[in-house]
Amino acid sequence: MQADNTAIIKFIESHVGKWSLALPEKEGQAIVRAPVITLCMEPGSHGCQVAQAVADQLGFGLYNRDIIKAIAKSMKIGSDRIAMLEKERLSGIEDFIACLIEEKYCHNDIYMEHLVKVVRVIAARGNAVIVGRGANFILPFENRFAARIIAPAEIRVTNIMRAFGAEAENARQRITRREARRRAFIRQAFNKDIRNPSHYDITLNTARLSVPAAATAIVTAAVSSKNAPGVA
Repeated sequence: MQADNTAIIKFIESHVGKWSLALPEKEGQAIVRAPVITLCMEPGSHGCQVAQAVADQLGFGLYNRDIIKAIAKSMKIGSDRIAMLEKERLSGIEDFIACLIEEKYCHNDIYMEHLVKVVRVIAARGNAVIVGRGANFILPFENRFAARIIAPAEIRVTNIMRAFGAEAENARQRITRREARRRAFIRQAFNKDIRNPSHYDITLNTARLSVPAAATAIVTAAVSSKNAPGVA
């Protein structure tokens, strides 16, 4: 591990407690082994809940907004600036993010350099569920199991209305904006279409599956996948 990754490792270890390279074996129970799991989602599809359930079932660390803090630590700036930077990055700006940090512009390639570094550090330590930020495009195919959570538009609208107490039209607008930003980010950063099913090992529709059922499906598939530890 490179020396300049030490600060990132220490920061992540201080914010997420499940960092052992091998999971402790429970009495009478074999160790469950799985590759690093990346999970992306359509807004309102309950993807974050599924990610948490997957992490809980496997005893893995869950990395979502922790990644923002780790990038901020790596770049030596405030996490609120990174959150704003990501919001601008996802809005479709192609040349650079209009985020003035200590009298210097933070260009897209600088942000991506730190994002890639943080994701790779997390993956190298293992036992992780990484949510969003194109992690499945950053990590080699053989080192991750990629899942995507989807649901019909009207169900997602209903979920957003319930979660945020929003009116239907407001919920639709929220979903549309977030979808556009996510598609723009993946297109600009990786030249990929986030909706292409070939980029994922499994795609699950939460209109048909409960959160626990979706999580179990991902865990089962990841543990038995060809790139799972110990699986030839």
